Amino acid sequence: MKMKVNLNMNPALKTYIESFEEENTLIPQERKELLARLATYIREKMEQQQTVNLNFICTHNSRRSQLSQVWAATAASWYGLDSIRTFSGGTEATAFNLRAVDALGRVGFQIERPGGENPHYLLSFSEAAEPLECFSKVYDDPVNPDKGFAAVMTCSDADENCPFIPGVELRLPLTYNDPKEADDTPEETATYDERTRQIGRELFYMMQLVVESKQESSNE
Repeated sequence: MKMKVNLNMNPALKTYIESFEEENTLIPQERKELLARLATYIREKMEQQQTVNLNFICTHNSRRSQLSQVWAATAASWYGLDSIRTFSGGTEATAFNLRAVDALGRVGFQIERPGGENPHYLLSFSEAAEPLECFSKVYDDPVNPDKGFAAVMTCSDADENCPFIPGVELRLPLTYNDPKEADDTPEETATYDERTRQIGRELFYMMQLVVESKQESSNE
């Protein structure tokens, strides 16, 4: 079933995304259940005609949480879910790791690279959408929502070290292995590409569940 809207996606990225639906069987059942919980949260907020705020949280806000924010925003636009806003943060601020930035560039995101100790990268996935401003920050940074949001914990360290997050409506431990383990090894590029694809695959699957549930509701 083709459910995507006709966004003017970057051509290379569009081709990359179109292969995700063929990989839904690669997602383990236990992770599908976690993704379904997040999809239910989104659908219920949308039924109440409320903005859906998703904050992806990891220790340093440098790799997994950044990748998750970018992919969630891309998937929401792909499926026409305009009420979704995505954010990311950490228990401390460092920088959006260049290896993760490069991995997104390889799959077709257009990236403006300003340089500096904690660069504010601008990532574009479509001419029809505003670029995403991505930089490392703490999870309660003023640019992030302070109430009425879902906190998606993308690493176990952040999940364990943040026993309480003010203003959260849903807390979900959707953790990923850290690609940092392959830094400065021959497997570095492949590991970052694999993690980038895994996160993209899973978040597109989750947004697909949202669309399917909306269609089912409209047919009742």
